[in-house]
Amino acid sequence: MKPGPQLNRVAVLGAGTMGARIAAHLANAGLHCWLLDIAPSELTPEENTRALALTDPRVRNRVVRAGFEAAQKARPAAFFTPAAANRITIGNFEDNLAWCAQADWIIEAVAENLAIKRGLLQKVAAHRRAGTIVSTNTSGLPIHQIAAGFHDEFQRHWAGTHFFNPPRYMKLVELIPGPATSPEVLETLADFCDRRLGKGVVRAKDTPNFIANRIGTFSMLTSLSLMARFGMSVEEVDACTGPAIGWPKSATFRTADIVGLDVLVSVVRNIYDNTPEDESRELYRVPPLVEEMVRRGWLGEKSGRGFYLRAKKAPDRAGDSEILALDPGTMEYRPRQKARFASLEMARTIDDSRARLQAILGPVISGQPGDKAQQFLWALISETSLYAARRVPEIADSIADLDRAMRWGFGWQFGPFEICDALGVEAITRRWTAESRDLPPLFARLLASGRKSLYESSAGEISAFDPAANEHRKVPESPGIVILKSLKERSKEVAHNSGASLIDLGDGVLCCEFHSKMNAIGDDITGMIQAGLKRLNSDFDALVIANQAANFSVGANLMLLLVAAREQEWDDVHDAVRRFQNANLALKHAPKPVVVAPQGMALGGGCEICLHGERIQSAAETYMGLVETGVGLIPAGGGSKEMIIRANEHAAGAESLDLFHAFKPVFETIAMAKVSTSAEDARGLGFLRPADFVSMNADRLVADAKAAALALVREDYRPSLASPNEPSIRILGEELNAGAKLAIHMMLRGEYISEYDAHVARKLANVLAGGPLTESQLVSEQYLLDLERETFVSLCGERKTQERIAHTLKTGKPLRN
Repeated sequence: MKPGPQLNRVAVLGAGTMGARIAAHLANAGLHCWLLDIAPSELTPEENTRALALTDPRVRNRVVRAGFEAAQKARPAAFFTPAAANRITIGNFEDNLAWCAQADWIIEAVAENLAIKRGLLQKVAAHRRAGTIVSTNTSGLPIHQIAAGFHDEFQRHWAGTHFFNPPRYMKLVELIPGPATSPEVLETLADFCDRRLGKGVVRAKDTPNFIANRIGTFSMLTSLSLMARFGMSVEEVDACTGPAIGWPKSATFRTADIVGLDVLVSVVRNIYDNTPEDESRELYRVPPLVEEMVRRGWLGEKSGRGFYLRAKKAPDRAGDSEILALDPGTMEYRPRQKARFASLEMARTIDDSRARLQAILGPVISGQPGDKAQQFLWALISETSLYAARRVPEIADSIADLDRAMRWGFGWQFGPFEICDALGVEAITRRWTAESRDLPPLFARLLASGRKSLYESSAGEISAFDPAANEHRKVPESPGIVILKSLKERSKEVAHNSGASLIDLGDGVLCCEFHSKMNAIGDDITGMIQAGLKRLNSDFDALVIANQAANFSVGANLMLLLVAAREQEWDDVHDAVRRFQNANLALKHAPKPVVVAPQGMALGGGCEICLHGERIQSAAETYMGLVETGVGLIPAGGGSKEMIIRANEHAAGAESLDLFHAFKPVFETIAMAKVSTSAEDARGLGFLRPADFVSMNADRLVADAKAAALALVREDYRPSLASPNEPSIRILGEELNAGAKLAIHMMLRGEYISEYDAHVARKLANVLAGGPLTESQLVSEQYLLDLERETFVSLCGERKTQERIAHTLKTGKPLRN
């Protein structure tokens, strides 16, 4: 197959919620983007007052600028950093549509109206050069109808690319071919969305609302129907359909509020009008409750109220505001009530998601009555799984694609078929038979084939049942992805303890994978790091430190630290910190390259491990920070030392003033426990160096880290020959201490920090200044490590630090005492 076109410049047509945020994510990926929307036909009263004319550029670009500025202000943030917005050029359809002639990819994202989309694309066709890809971000209109009648060359370069909101964070892009879309164009779009935009791409068929919205909307409408059947409240339904079953915290009704009830109604009507053969079509009538809410303008977040409403608290209630929930019976809002179900409370203690699902639903599946939550969830999951099974091959040929669409587009931990496997296909089909349910052909053929699960795993490869072939077939993965679990299943694990493993990645690269709870750092992890370094010296060419959990590491095991501090086991605390320091120091001075690959949260000790690698290969969504001051401590695994080294690197010269200016942001970053909002933001905070890399697709992170490690090997890597005991790091002494103390005093006077915050900050400043040294001089790494450790242990002994640690362990939130 010949290669498709290169995509370097993109035009996005439509600056609404989706269009502007798609443009933002393209900018995040380093692409120049043109963002266009309509030119106004009338002046606003404010423009009239300013005596502006319709021809004024400020008026012509009013609509697009509003969308662009909304994306800049969006929360969660649409841009990795504010500077990324500079890659977007705004314009309007009347004056600037000719810019499309310079684009390699044109994305249409205007209103969900067939006539509007076709009219705009006809104008685009006059400017588009041959070979330019054109796609639509429609969430459900037929792809073939939008471009019907356009010339053949246009049709070959035409497709649907359905992003999910918000585009930066939602992984799914549904790729829908038109009747004549060339295979090269589909491959180009799939590869670009995967590698450059970090997306999970699913090939969908041109059916109403494609895959994820078809199944997700069915699930949401079924939840509404079951809420009435079981007499449940909005809060009770959301308690059932959230993290308890591996769905997002936004659950059912918070998700509806975020999406917008008007959008939900549009999707529901589109499915109803265009799926006459769907056996569940009647479910797609807009529920009366939703109709009434839309009539009243209660559209969710965009209107300030939907199923939930944030309101000011009454004068006699603590706090500024509270969340109210809708009572569907009275159509009035009341204070949100905590839902309590014995089955969900019991399952809360189960960490493994599959085991939690089995604990909640197993009793009902086996014939026991269960409580209301169990009955509701069995009905919901049962109906959704049966419906999904009937949609294969209508909306997707592969059950794996359908499951991926739900995981990536709706944030489900498991797709409907993966849930069936977790619960046991034999058990649920027996239950369906007992309920006199007709088995869809997918399940009937699976059971007839003698297989007992929809997925099978062998030697690290996953296969899924193909109902057309009546057999399991390998689930294709995008080339170049390394899956650590699969490597372990293929006997590539070379060492293991309770907190970490060593895995042979091949080509002479060893991986140290963390797998403790939340990847909290303890002696098991530091011990495995040291073991990995020994194997590196003897048997491998490079070491990668990575894992494929949600978070790289949340830091040290605070529970063990608190117990030791309360027991005043100070020698044990000293020794534990020293072991962690020595492991990080060994990483830094390893004779062969070490690449650290963080994703998700890399906090405290997790951040410190990153700082000691020769190279960081970070996932784009990495939230990195030295957050120890939040629990009344300072970084003591070498984090303070490494940030001092970075301050030296950032100083323009050797002059004291330059170094003082370089130290100031370092002190602020650590003292205020700043956490990056992205990998690029981490670069701005000094956690990533210019030579460190970012992977847009976290699925490719381990493979990218391996490639970075091998590149260092090919470059004939030579470690630093400087000894940790050699004075090589410049500190400022009393000059920095004095400046920091003044800043702390001003923060305290302004009541931005508490007295104990100030106490911890002074301790930190003392470490960054080099301790008792009065003037600028060179000190060694070991000197700073000893200073870090002594300060850390002394703070562990303070009552308020112990209170902070205990509060964080209990609530997950910092305490300002």
